[in-house]
Amino acid sequence: MIHRLRSAVRRTYRRAVDLSHPARSPLGSAVVNCVVYRDGVRQDGVRSVEEAVRRVRKSGDGFVWIGLHEPEEKEFAGLAELFGLHPLAVEDAVHAHQRPKLEQYDDVLFAVFKTVRYVEHDELTATSEVVDTGELMAFTGPDFVITIRHGGHGSLGPLREALESEPEQLAKGPSAVLHAIADHVVDDYLAVTEAVQDDLDAIETAVFSEQGHRDDVGRIYQLKRELLELKRAVAPLGRPLQRLASEPVPTVAAEIRAYFRDVVDHLARVTEQVASYDTLLDSILQAHLAQVTVAQNEDMRKITAWAAIIAVPTMVCGVYGMNFEHMPELRWTYGYPLVLGVMAVACFVIHRGFRRNGWL
Repeated sequence: MIHRLRSAVRRTYRRAVDLSHPARSPLGSAVVNCVVYRDGVRQDGVRSVEEAVRRVRKSGDGFVWIGLHEPEEKEFAGLAELFGLHPLAVEDAVHAHQRPKLEQYDDVLFAVFKTVRYVEHDELTATSEVVDTGELMAFTGPDFVITIRHGGHGSLGPLREALESEPEQLAKGPSAVLHAIADHVVDDYLAVTEAVQDDLDAIETAVFSEQGHRDDVGRIYQLKRELLELKRAVAPLGRPLQRLASEPVPTVAAEIRAYFRDVVDHLARVTEQVASYDTLLDSILQAHLAQVTVAQNEDMRKITAWAAIIAVPTMVCGVYGMNFEHMPELRWTYGYPLVLGVMAVACFVIHRGFRRNGWL
C-alpha cells in the first residue's frame, strides 16, 4: 500500500517533458534545439546552426548551445567539422554505449554521462524492469556546448529552462552548462536510488513475513541485476567529476570547480547508497535461502515422522501376510480386532512422541 502511494506521488511530481521534439524542430532531424546565449540571456532569431556560430564568433561574446537526440553519423559530420571535434569523440558520441568518462582534446572537453530512470510498477516480479538507462554526451569548447542524448528519457528541456531563469549563472559560459548537466544527472541518480529503496523494503518485508514465498528469490535476483545496472552508471562517474572539481581543466572556469565539488558529494552519497543496497540484498538473499533450508528440514522431519508411524502397521500386516500355517492367534475370534487395536495404540504413542518433540 505504501509502495503504491509513493509511486503515485512520484508520477504526480514528475518533471515536465521537453516539448522541442526532433520531429517538430526546424533545425534538422536530429537537432532538438540551437540557442545563442549572451551575458546569460537567450538570443532569439537563430534560424540555423551556421548562423548561430557565425553570430557568436563575430561578436566574440557568448556561446551557442546545440542539443541533439540520437544523431546519425552523416548528420553529425557537419557539426563535427564546423567545431573541429576529434574523430574518436565523434564516433563515441554517435554510436553511444560508452562508460561515463571525461576526455580532453585540445581546448574541447568530451564528457559522457549515463542517464537513469526509475520504471514505475505496481509490484516487483522476477521479470520487472526497475532501472532504465540512457546516455548523455557533452562537448564543451570556448564558445559552444553540444549535447547528444541517447535513449527515451533524460530530456534537457527543463534544465535549459532552469538555467535561463538564472542568467547570472548561465553568463559564466559553457562550463556552467556542463556543471548543470552533471548536477541534473546526479540528481536523477538520487531520485532513482530513493525509489529503489521502496522495492528493497518491499522485498525485505516479504522475505521476513510469515507469508513469505519460496519464489521470492527470483525477485531478489532481479533487483540485484537492476541494481548492478544502476551501479555501472554511477560508479565510473566519480573519477571524471573529481577531476573537474579539483584539477585545472580547459574551458572550465575556476569559480565553477566549487560547484562540481557539491556534485561530487552528491555522487558519493549515491555510490554509498547503491553499495549498501547491494550488501543488504546479499544479506536478504542469504536469509531467504536459510529460511528455505529450514522449511525443507521441517518438511523432511514431518515426512520422516509419518513414515515411522506408518511403518508399525506395515510391519504387523507384513508379518501376518506371510501365510505360514502355524501363526499365533489365527483361529482366535478376537485376534483381528486385537491386532488392529495394537496397531492403533502403537501409532498413537509414536505420533504423540513426535508431537512432543516438535516434529509434527
